[in-house]
Amino acid sequence: MTSARRPADRTIRYQHIADELRARVEGGEYLAGRLLPSEAELSQQYQASRVTIRRALEALRAEGLVSSRQGFGWFVATDPLRQSLGRLGTIEAQLAALGFESERQILGFAFVPAPAKVIAVLGVDVVLEIKRLNLARRSVADKKSAGDPFARITVWCPEHLGARLSRRQVEASPLYELIDVPLGGATQTIGASAASASDAGLLAIPVGSPVLVCERVTRDREGKAVLFSEHVFPGHLTEFSVELPYAEASMAPSGLRLVE
Repeated sequence: MTSARRPADRTIRYQHIADELRARVEGGEYLAGRLLPSEAELSQQYQASRVTIRRALEALRAEGLVSSRQGFGWFVATDPLRQSLGRLGTIEAQLAALGFESERQILGFAFVPAPAKVIAVLGVDVVLEIKRLNLARRSVADKKSAGDPFARITVWCPEHLGARLSRRQVEASPLYELIDVPLGGATQTIGASAASASDAGLLAIPVGSPVLVCERVTRDREGKAVLFSEHVFPGHLTEFSVELPYAEASMAPSGLRLVE
């Protein structure tokens, strides 16, 4: 008699776990885009097998409540924030256009010897190095939350341009608004990488999980490089879009470069 009830018992168990996880998501314990505990952690929490946990998560995925990606595990389902590459702008302006609120956390603000790659771009030996974490808040209802980690950004600015800037200023306003230089445009290179231990900790993602790394060289109206920046985005939260004009079949794809 007992063995005959086991399949039904297992079914009830996974449904019960799915109901509890749904309530935790809907109650705000896990916000949109946030990672859920791993299957192993949930298995321990609920004293259930990995098979049962996965079945509960798959039931929630069928409802559109959670999703999963290789290298990330399970997270609360959300549409990636789409950034347009059509014109030069700040992350804050892009997020505001999409209806999100943003916040900066300054992680580092110091004049340092320029790294080799920065010297190659800016042609200076000393730079103001600004490290920050950008957070995105998804709705007015999330006012109590500091927001989701959206990007780790490091900007290098020539010493003579950064000399009058303060930590408080760069925390309050985009650097584009602070440097006294008319901007002419930028070149941005985007590639895929794996999250380092430090970036994983800042962005609340697993070490080695997919990230998008953008390097941007911003130039003045005379074409001289005035800023060099590196932006690291969690792969499950970000996508980029660009309008492509029609090209003749013989033309090479614009912007395509093979990494050596």
